[in-house]
Amino acid sequence: MTVIFLPEAAQEFEDAATYLEGEEAGLGIRFRNEIDAHVQWIIENPKVPRIRSGIYRRVNLRVFPYYIAYLLKGESIWILAIAHSHRKPEYWIEQRTPSGQPGGRGNE
Repeated sequence: MTVIFLPEAAQEFEDAATYLEGEEAGLGIRFRNEIDAHVQWIIENPKVPRIRSGIYRRVNLRVFPYYIAYLLKGESIWILAIAHSHRKPEYWIEQRTPSGQPGGRGNE
């Protein structure tokens, strides 16, 4: 499967890693490693997480209070957000998708 990060999700990833690295040396690297490991898990198990709001799937990180929101479109995994799970957890849905639905349709 091909993994595609929306530009906003890529920016969230970079912003969070930069912030965490500024808080403690090495923390940003640990965050990056955890994201990488979870993206790999998603590639291997794309349909395991349940569909939320009829739209997207979500994988929570284990160490950091973030999650990866994604949807499946054909042979592609679209990463919609790298979101903090305690700060407006679904803020990105209306901002990034027409009518709150990524790609105009639900997950496959």
